[in-house]
Amino acid sequence: MSAEPLKRKTDIGPPNYQQFLPPIIQENYGQWKYHEILKPGVLVHVSHSGAKLYSVRAATPRLMSIETIRLFADLADEFCGGYLRFTSRNNVEFLVTDETRIDPLIARLRAEGYPVGGTGRSITNIVHTQGWVHCHSAATDASGVVKNVMDELFPHFEAMDLPAKLRIAFACCLNMCGAVHCSDIAILGVHRKPPKINHDALPKTCEIPTTLASCPTGAVRTASVNGKQSVEVIDEQCMYCGNCFTVCPSMSIINAENDGLSIWVGGKVSDARHPPMFSKLAIPFLPNNPPHWPEVVSAVRNIVDVYASHARKFERMGEWIERIGWPNFFKLTGIEFTKFHIDDFTHAGETFARSAQIRQVPA
Repeated sequence: MSAEPLKRKTDIGPPNYQQFLPPIIQENYGQWKYHEILKPGVLVHVSHSGAKLYSVRAATPRLMSIETIRLFADLADEFCGGYLRFTSRNNVEFLVTDETRIDPLIARLRAEGYPVGGTGRSITNIVHTQGWVHCHSAATDASGVVKNVMDELFPHFEAMDLPAKLRIAFACCLNMCGAVHCSDIAILGVHRKPPKINHDALPKTCEIPTTLASCPTGAVRTASVNGKQSVEVIDEQCMYCGNCFTVCPSMSIINAENDGLSIWVGGKVSDARHPPMFSKLAIPFLPNNPPHWPEVVSAVRNIVDVYASHARKFERMGEWIERIGWPNFFKLTGIEFTKFHIDDFTHAGETFARSAQIRQVPA
């Protein structure tokens, strides 16, 4: 690996990531031979040179305070030379080169309230969006729902006792800032009513051409209301995404009585055994019931328990459903099949080529 990129300086974009790599990774860059899971939450990565790097994975609260960040930094300084990383699902991994430091690090993490696990045939941290904490168009909360779901499923984080790895994602609306389209189980916030328009405020707060352009389905049209230029929404074309509200605050999409959550299953990114899969609808609507969302927690727990009892070893959620068939999935889980499960979208996922397994056929 050339060190030249480290010498170049620019005021555009982030710093070059290579300067933050631990020395052992820089010395063995691109030369890793294999990795193994030593125990839940602990992996060893072995280089062709014989060098070993251990990664210790712990759960985080995802929305972290400065105190939490300082704690992680102090633990990294004490046990692994200051080197750690965050995974794409918001776990923190401490990069350890001295094997004797692994158990003391795990003991400290658990003493501070941060469990170690999430590797192999387990549930890792739930990746999620902002929800009511920050997002202006959220149909539900994110961190509150995720906290309650993970409290229920927590034993599957510390123990590798599932048929295969199980990835859960959460998005607070169908714009899907989370990975709900490609996770084994996905919780998705849904709006069910078109936005309410404040016709008096709209001409003063919104650019009408921009508002029209924000709608992906063309449901927002110009209209004259009480002699003023405004807009209207064609209900049949509205998919309740809230894009119009993003550019026009006079078109509020939030509706306390009709907003809620849906559950999707069967997505994955992995190419192993089966090409990547998109998640499909399992439960079309569950109510917002804070602070504990018992309906959502119960539904997700039920799906996980049925999957754990019936899937084969190494079989992902979508692969299991594909093997037994959707009728059996609904029968085993007790989920009611409704008209909302019928996929009549012209460009449904079955037409997408999404696998790295595609091979060129010889002429």
